[in-house]
Amino acid sequence: MDNKRIVITGLGVVAPNGTNVSDFKNAIRSGTSGIQFIDELNQLKFSCQIAGKPIYRKDYLNDYFNSVQLKGLNASGLEYGVIAGLDAWKDAGLAITDKTEDPLWDAGIIFGTGVLGVDKFREAIYKVDEGNVRRLGSTSVIQTMASGISAFLGGMIGCGNVTTTNSSACSTGTEAILMAYDRIMSGKAEIILAGSTSDSGPYVWGGFDAMRILPYKYNENPTAASRPMSATASGFVPGSGAGALVVESLENAQKRGAKIYAEILGGHVNSGGQRSGGSMTAPNSLAVKECIKQAVINSGIHVNDVDVINGHLTATTKDTIEIQNWSEALGRKGKDFPYINSLKSMVGHCLAASGSIESVATVLQLKEDFVFGNINCEDLHPEIEAIVARERIPTKTLSKHVNIAVKASFGFGDVNACIIFKKYS
Repeated sequence: MDNKRIVITGLGVVAPNGTNVSDFKNAIRSGTSGIQFIDELNQLKFSCQIAGKPIYRKDYLNDYFNSVQLKGLNASGLEYGVIAGLDAWKDAGLAITDKTEDPLWDAGIIFGTGVLGVDKFREAIYKVDEGNVRRLGSTSVIQTMASGISAFLGGMIGCGNVTTTNSSACSTGTEAILMAYDRIMSGKAEIILAGSTSDSGPYVWGGFDAMRILPYKYNENPTAASRPMSATASGFVPGSGAGALVVESLENAQKRGAKIYAEILGGHVNSGGQRSGGSMTAPNSLAVKECIKQAVINSGIHVNDVDVINGHLTATTKDTIEIQNWSEALGRKGKDFPYINSLKSMVGHCLAASGSIESVATVLQLKEDFVFGNINCEDLHPEIEAIVARERIPTKTLSKHVNIAVKASFGFGDVNACIIFKKYS
């Protein structure tokens, strides 16, 4: 059991700057932003009228859903998750079983979300209030239940192992990958499709606009709005999408001759208990540092082995605190600090989908030997520059051999998840 190794054999992504892995990889290498002005938010009098929203033609869905599944479909998160999930499964070279065959007993789904089918739920509320309950349609429950995404994917693929949905705010996606890792490591499965998704639209983003934590001065310059680690950061840009990774035992992957993107060495999940400065919306720094430290220990590496950090880094006042936490947890600063980047500079904060989309970006850096740059960070925050050498926070993509990369997510509710990936050899 101690010698078991877990790898990534498939990737799928639906992001604001790329709705497939190839386009997404090119976008993050070139520093292409997917943040745009959303006229609907303007019409609804939002202060922040920009967002990161995946763009594709509706007929694109015909490649993923049949005509029956498409009837009455009005759940963007379900769309994103199915596209990313099926793309990852196909990328891993895995087959979808026929309806007459037995389920894949060693394959499962762990696909998280915060909420699902908000637009469908709104549609249902209006019909109920109008006394038109019988016009709800037969799929309203499936589209609005949180586990609808894992149930949809599990049925499409034919998985007979665990099929479930986790939900832990912004740490959902990272946590889902670690849950998949744990299940395979325990010998209860061989393959898990792990990931997370998040709906788009005003009914998801409105609460954050009301909290006044979104930038409102960039409505005419959307791509400059998301500014992690910048001195002029003024709040996170809301985003949406989905990320998916096929997590598999190395033995099973080798047996079927699968390509391998990277290895998962381990990780850790914890909570700050909303104590010692932690709250429903702010992380307890003690817990963040403990999460990072335990992830390193569980992965069997040394703090000096870390080459790249893909941080949570949302472009709020908490960025400086996060950098301080990384420095103290790893015992590294200045020029000795690992390279660090934040995908949110290009896609915004994709909420429950952020951890999985950012994990796809992290794995691509390992596989392709590059460190993507942080756009909108030319004016590095002076408090961050006092901790980390400027050269370790690149603003342009670097060609670098990357051996070990860390991805962390810190979510509302004072919950944390940290995972460590390694280049496969």
